[in-house]
Amino acid sequence: MRRTYSVGTVAAAAVLALTATAGCSSEAGEASDAGDKNQDEFVVGYSQANNAEPYRAQLNLQLKHFIKKYPKLKLLPIADAKQNSATQVSQMQNFIQQKVDILIVSPNEPAPLTPAVTQACEAKIPVIVLDRTVNTDCYSTFIGGDNYEIGKKAGERAVKALPKGGKVAELRGVLSSQPQIDRHKGFADAIKGHDIEVSAQREAKWLRGDATKIMQQWLQRGEDFDLVYGHNDDMALGAQLAAKSAGKDKDMKFLGIDGLAIPSGGIRAVQQDKLEATYLYPTGAEEAAKAAQDIAMGKDVKKKQVLPTEEIMSDNAAEIYEQFDMSGKIK
Repeated sequence: MRRTYSVGTVAAAAVLALTATAGCSSEAGEASDAGDKNQDEFVVGYSQANNAEPYRAQLNLQLKHFIKKYPKLKLLPIADAKQNSATQVSQMQNFIQQKVDILIVSPNEPAPLTPAVTQACEAKIPVIVLDRTVNTDCYSTFIGGDNYEIGKKAGERAVKALPKGGKVAELRGVLSSQPQIDRHKGFADAIKGHDIEVSAQREAKWLRGDATKIMQQWLQRGEDFDLVYGHNDDMALGAQLAAKSAGKDKDMKFLGIDGLAIPSGGIRAVQQDKLEATYLYPTGAEEAAKAAQDIAMGKDVKKKQVLPTEEIMSDNAAEIYEQFDMSGKIK
């Protein structure tokens, strides 16, 4: 049966879909009840943790693009939680009340969003959890990168870049978010046993502006670093800008994560010698659209889809940039 939704309903639905997905343990999930596969359309709601990060803006753009490949899927306006978990929970509860067919959610934080995802599951609304996990496995599928492995690769690069050891500044994402936790731990584990000290670290909330201010404060206090590790490219580039303004950018190396193939993204920054390296973190938009279609058609979906990463440095940046397609993956 076809349903109609208000604008407010649309925003809420998006949040729930992604939240329910995160936390599964089995390889393949059962076909979820999204309704009759012969119905005219399936309404998809998506709640985004925030729209401020370039990575998330690109994810939104790609999801809209790939959803259009499936005529029966109708994506509601994407709900922006603005890094506020209470807002995201409210959006999700609204989506549940409006009975959207499928929910996609990129949780701001795992713990606060878990009950809302559970509510969606109990309402038999299939949930796709995208990028960030929640503390339940009732979702239909989780799609995201291996953040621990990415952090570990960044740490291994730091060891190679600083063979004699040195001091590192770490700009962390939102502290309660799982990607931040994993990227921090992976890096820390990789540099153990080497003469490398993380002498300064702060939460910059994934934002370039916050990272710039923090780096300015550190430099004004007389801090010296050999390398800056940003949990995303935007924070690494914010720190690089502050260091450049202080005339110290050539004295340190910068590592980031995301590797967006856009003019202001990490790959171009590597080509411009602003970043030593960046690590590809695919958006998962193409996989999320395909999962929504499979759920709508009553097909089984894989419970957990781990997306691959790639180290991008000056020797492969140009080639990789040209290989990207709309999916944000290397062809």
